[in-house]
Amino acid sequence: MHRRKPQSPKQKKAKLQLKRAVKRGDVSPPPPYRPERGQGKRGHAGQLGGSSRDAASADSSSRLQSSFVKVPPEFLQHTRQLASTLPLTRPIPPEVAILADLGEPAQINEDGPQRPTLTCPKRPKWRYDMSKKEVEMNEEGLFKKWLSQTDVEVNARYSQPVAQPSPEDGQVAKAEEQISMPHAPTSYERNLEVWRQLWRVTEISQILLILLDSRCPTLHLPSSLSSYLSSSPRLVDRTRTILVLTKVDICGPERAAAWTRFLHVKFPGLRVVQVESYIEKPISSTGGRKAYEPHLPSAFRQTLVKALQEAHAELLEPPASVKDDAERRARWVPPVRRQVDWTAVLDAHGGQVGTAVGGAIAPRPRIHDDEQGGPEEGETEGEPEFLTIGLIGQPNVGKSSLLNALFELPKVKASRTPGKTKHFQTLFWTPEVRLVDCPGLVMPSLVPMELQVLSGILPISRVSAVPLCIHYAAQLLPLERMYGLSHSALSASPVEDKRTWRVGTRPKEAGSPSKTPQWTAMDILTAYAEKKCWVTAQAGRPDVNRAGNAILRALAEGRVRWAFWPPGTPLEVVSAHQEDGCGIWIAQDIDEADTDSDEEPDTLHEPESETEGSVHGDDDESDEDKDEYAVKPSASRFSALSLDDTGVESPWEDEV
Repeated sequence: MHRRKPQSPKQKKAKLQLKRAVKRGDVSPPPPYRPERGQGKRGHAGQLGGSSRDAASADSSSRLQSSFVKVPPEFLQHTRQLASTLPLTRPIPPEVAILADLGEPAQINEDGPQRPTLTCPKRPKWRYDMSKKEVEMNEEGLFKKWLSQTDVEVNARYSQPVAQPSPEDGQVAKAEEQISMPHAPTSYERNLEVWRQLWRVTEISQILLILLDSRCPTLHLPSSLSSYLSSSPRLVDRTRTILVLTKVDICGPERAAAWTRFLHVKFPGLRVVQVESYIEKPISSTGGRKAYEPHLPSAFRQTLVKALQEAHAELLEPPASVKDDAERRARWVPPVRRQVDWTAVLDAHGGQVGTAVGGAIAPRPRIHDDEQGGPEEGETEGEPEFLTIGLIGQPNVGKSSLLNALFELPKVKASRTPGKTKHFQTLFWTPEVRLVDCPGLVMPSLVPMELQVLSGILPISRVSAVPLCIHYAAQLLPLERMYGLSHSALSASPVEDKRTWRVGTRPKEAGSPSKTPQWTAMDILTAYAEKKCWVTAQAGRPDVNRAGNAILRALAEGRVRWAFWPPGTPLEVVSAHQEDGCGIWIAQDIDEADTDSDEEPDTLHEPESETEGSVHGDDDESDEDKDEYAVKPSASRFSALSLDDTGVESPWEDEV
């Protein structure tokens, strides 16, 4: 804001007269005031500090911001009311621990083969003589068409009206029994710039690592992604895919082994490996609070390197069409580097590896598909200089964490916030092998938004339907038992009746409240807020939004252990590995100090320097959408409010 200038009464009078004349339309308004920008400090290269480079970085970060559809306010109000009235199923049946088949229905073409209803956008055809503007216009046009088709498919699935009880038909009680909580529409990436990152990573990679959260792997490998990887001739012939189960330390060895067998049966041609990326630090070095550092156990490292070595050996073999022709076999060049020192890859870790080389890698001359007129089967192409391994997957599956664990040092920025990686990053594992970390993309699927929130795919700060997500989570986990909550019906003291009654007219005293009251999602939020002494600033009511955010973050970040069993698992196996009524919860003692914070931490690990780590230093996410029911208290005298007289204070944090 510019500095105010002193005005004499004469100048003020002239200014008011001009303002009134402009209102009457007698004179044209003066040009807007634009203060002159002072010259900033010049850097070592003579460039103005914070001018072009900072502006370009901010523009790149904003263009790569993920975009999703917002839930309508009417839907939020309706689900909030249902969360206060619909009772939760207790005890939780053991069947909910077995994940239902998430495969989307396929459409049958007239030709005969089936195609999935939802797909990922593909890069349109292009030629070297096309300009950049022409290529971008083709991509934008194809993406708009894909976006409209996907919206039609999703709306057709989730546009069914919710049945409401009508008192006119005389069957109100029966209608209330049929009321159920509706599902929120699924979310998927709607930003073309983010999809371009996936296109570039798949174009330059010879081996693709698809990372799957072992708590719910099939959610992270929808039919849209599998069809995208299998429909491109170049990806099929010149790349190999490996499925990587992450976070096996959270789900446990039994569930991880069951999911490995399930994926081997469902995808017989793909390799499946298990990894974990963190190890707990000694308590003495962390001041008594749990902390973790990047680490990949030796057994998991050997299994991963062995799978990469086998995939590399397959790419060195010519395809069947080339083997049968001696002339073509003589001209054939493999799509990967021939010589790779796998012993050095296995032993590479520490500060000598993992150097970032830049984000925008120049594509090889053969990036276009065979259908675009490129060379066939690599007959006229040279041998690549590096073996490129791409890491793709949905947000929060652990791509950046796996890179840090491979190097046992924080080389890239890893965060509990989904989608922290904005631009694909390239790091050298060895001088011959390079790794490409792709930003997480929310793939199109027909799963409800509640499951996406539970798995940590969507940022909790951008979730507005908190009661709906808590209701969904409470149907799968005994939240009131996990956190030791007390129902308000049990804690309410009876009110003494001081009215005067005639003899024989006094009503019978009500008995004691039920020992097992009916829980609702809103009861859980209220009880948890009361336990934490979280109240709103003005009215002093239990802050259910803050309580819901804290619970959802604890579930998504793995501070509360849970995992599904694969489809088709016998109930006897489920009952043998968990207690009755636990659902998907892996029973453990919850550290209350670790779950107190309802604020998303910025990062788990920062790169050591600007040359080692994120190629594009992205700013913290500013995707905090305002919730209709959220309250944003500030640190003031109201922070001393509590629901009891124990004097317990809790620092206020920003709400969404």
